[in-house]
Amino acid sequence: MAPRCLIVDDNDHFLEVARGLLEREGIAVVGVASTGADALRLADEFRPDVMLVDIGLGEECGFDLARRLARAGYTEWSSVILISAYAERDFADMIVASPAVAFLPKPDISGKAIREILGIAGTEGVSVGEISPGPGRVVSEDVRRSPS
Repeated sequence: MAPRCLIVDDNDHFLEVARGLLEREGIAVVGVASTGADALRLADEFRPDVMLVDIGLGEECGFDLARRLARAGYTEWSSVILISAYAERDFADMIVASPAVAFLPKPDISGKAIREILGIAGTEGVSVGEISPGPGRVVSEDVRRSPS
């Protein structure tokens, strides 16, 4: 069964491109949201397996949304993956402290990367990229580099 995904980003073009890419790669995108309020409503409605949440949501903050999702119990049945066009190292401490299971740079988003993260997601933070292992785990660079 294809993982069910909700994408949360304030950039309409990115939402369109990411949805098309993920659907071609076997991820069922059940919805897209551009605000935290829309994300909460769609998460209630569709109960996705994974939510890709942009760290910078215009007037909102993806870290705050991830915390709201966790406090409301959504993370009991759905994994939050933080995404950004900025480098992971810019947010390292906040990523580790967040309830998200992973960080995925926008250029590296793929069905394979999401499946890999979901396959190892637990209660600890997961990090994809250059951050050295600390409280969280690190997903191999191979996730990003190997062809789908």
